[in-house]
Amino acid sequence: MTFLDEAVVTVRSGDGGNGCISFRREKYVPKGGPDGGDGGDGGSVRVKASERLYTLTDYRSKRVFKAGNGEPGKGKNRSGKKGRDVCLEVPVGTLIQDEKTGEALADLIRNEEEMALLEGGRGGKGNQHFATATNRAPRIARPGLPGSERRIRLILKFLADIGLIGLPNAGKSTLLSRLTTARPRVDSYPFTTLVPNLGIMTDDDEKALVMADIPGLIEGASQGKGLGHQFLKHIERTTFLVHLLDMTYQPEADVLEDYHTLMREMRSYGAALDRKPQLVVLNKMDLYGPGHRDLRALEGALNRLKVPFLPVSALTGEGVGSLKRTLFDMMRQFRETS
Repeated sequence: MTFLDEAVVTVRSGDGGNGCISFRREKYVPKGGPDGGDGGDGGSVRVKASERLYTLTDYRSKRVFKAGNGEPGKGKNRSGKKGRDVCLEVPVGTLIQDEKTGEALADLIRNEEEMALLEGGRGGKGNQHFATATNRAPRIARPGLPGSERRIRLILKFLADIGLIGLPNAGKSTLLSRLTTARPRVDSYPFTTLVPNLGIMTDDDEKALVMADIPGLIEGASQGKGLGHQFLKHIERTTFLVHLLDMTYQPEADVLEDYHTLMREMRSYGAALDRKPQLVVLNKMDLYGPGHRDLRALEGALNRLKVPFLPVSALTGEGVGSLKRTLFDMMRQFRETS
């Protein structure tokens, strides 16, 4: 399934049906009164969040969604049928904006959450409503009101408890596969992960946390470099971040060079991403050895920043159990204090 986390579509509600001009024509009733029915209301456009969906791929090819028009009224006081509603199903976590003004129209963060985007046009009144003492045979009826049209942008922002971030090849996908049931693609070259991956992490008490692997952040991502600029928005809704540092990385100067690179990108992006609670994971400890970055200097630098950290090997599983318990403890503490 192709991943798509933004789409622009046009939605249009239905026109209201026209009111009817009609008079009773019955045997033995020489002066039948007006009996024109009302036109039906036009169909509305609604949007609904569904946990069954994980991408906006359904909106790649179809870009126009139009509700049905209301039917005109009929004689014998029969109202026209209401127009067919249209409901756009989107993944949970979808933000809907007006494409022209940027106004936020809806932010659907719960399963089955639903709201109206456009109401249909009202149906016109039939001539039965216009009879008076002086005009018992009105030959007027109201036309239905037209529907409305809007161009909207759908923006998917993943809802996850934990976001995995790090430079390409830091081991995010491998760690995700260790901690959760997700099976992302893993290879030894950068940008293996081209789309965010979601996984569910459970503990012995059958509690669950949703974890998202955020792809390819590099220096300049907030200005559009690499792949990460497409996915920075998915960090916005995460509760806290797990920042992976590759222990085999060889910094040119600062021992936390790669850490500061990503922090700058999140700060440049905005949305307070750099102020989210973090846990730093020192990954690839199974490969650590002479010629790699100074572990003691790295631990000292993180302590000075008051950033908690844990050493692990996502490949061999070393330290992963301790990391899992720490993540559940951090989430519990966050929920107790928030």
